[in-house]
Amino acid sequence: MKNSLIVLLSIILFSCNGAKPEKRKKIIEEKVVIPKIIQKFGYTFNQYKVIEDTIKKNESFGEILYRNHVDFPEIHTIVENSKDSFDVRRLLVGKPYTVLAKNDSTEKAQVFIYQPNKIDYVVIDFTDSISAHRYKKKVKTVVKTATGVITDSLSSLSLVMDHKGLDYALVNEMSDIYAWTIDFFHLQKEDKFKVIYEEKFIDDSVYVGIGEVKAAYFEHNKTPFYAFNFVTDSTKNINDYYDDKAQNLRKQFLKAPLKFSSRVSSRYNLRRYIRYYGRVKPHRGTDFPAGIGTPIISTANGTVIESRYRGGNGNYVKIKHNSTYSTQYLHMKKRAVKVGDFVKQGDVIGYVGMTGSTAGPHVCYRFWKNGQQVDPFKQKLPAAKPIKENLKERYLNFIIPLKEQLDQTAVN
Repeated sequence: MKNSLIVLLSIILFSCNGAKPEKRKKIIEEKVVIPKIIQKFGYTFNQYKVIEDTIKKNESFGEILYRNHVDFPEIHTIVENSKDSFDVRRLLVGKPYTVLAKNDSTEKAQVFIYQPNKIDYVVIDFTDSISAHRYKKKVKTVVKTATGVITDSLSSLSLVMDHKGLDYALVNEMSDIYAWTIDFFHLQKEDKFKVIYEEKFIDDSVYVGIGEVKAAYFEHNKTPFYAFNFVTDSTKNINDYYDDKAQNLRKQFLKAPLKFSSRVSSRYNLRRYIRYYGRVKPHRGTDFPAGIGTPIISTANGTVIESRYRGGNGNYVKIKHNSTYSTQYLHMKKRAVKVGDFVKQGDVIGYVGMTGSTAGPHVCYRFWKNGQQVDPFKQKLPAAKPIKENLKERYLNFIIPLKEQLDQTAVN
């Protein structure tokens, strides 16, 4: 009997001791769990109530703050003290924002963070004093190579690149680089390309687009065309693409002030019947139709000498390219440059609109030579200037490793 009691007691103790360590271990584990510290945009998110959302249609900065317990008088003060750094009226629908609010019963907003794109962001901090600053996320660039072959007459550069999973922006860059050299609408079977370019990443792994195209090779109709990106003026950050003989791939002027269209609805005509006026009136421009808001680009490097609204011209920009040539762009919805700005060929200077005397959305492109308006399509325009002699040797040395890399890259 005594031995039976001892055995029974041992079983009970063993059972209890077997359960208690597991419970104790679970309690210990729960106690030592440390919440992950989340740090973004220079703030420790754990210290706030975090509201993340996107800008809705017709939603304003004031509405967002008021919804997060900031009164209108304080909102007005925040807006006034931030306007030199950021105009809160320029919030774009669909773009993400973050509100950091007090982590207490008031839940009052303290910080507003807005991201117009994946790289740039704006921080308006009104915790104590008010400050507004623009920042850029750290971008990592990785140099990549890509190749491709036009397989048949129905194929295109965009189809080949899409099949390879390449960013469509690379198609645009290649089209721009070879705009005056290769007609990409009439490629031939067995045409091929190689390109050395940058891909940009934030947070080490988030892809945010392509960067600089460093070099390219395009074989069209069995003829090779090299292109190398070279900075010719570091002060003004002017770069251009030159071939393996240091010749510029571009002409002095682009054919049209619209990047993706060269369709003309009305040419330069001194005897044109103008429907808007109901009579014959000289038309000293060339009209390129496009949807409202389409970007208008400068057709050559130059300095903005006029940017204003005037009468029938509506919103317009005039650019002086040198002592001989100037160009003018009329009827803009909005101008994107001001007097004194230096613009490069292809820079956006405004957006297509219907301001002034016009019956439909288009850009009227006017071309001036020696102070007189002329037909740009009848001008024998000079080729873009080659590299200066004092830069030529440096350029030819600069392209050696890039050309070797292109030559050694197999096309597939």
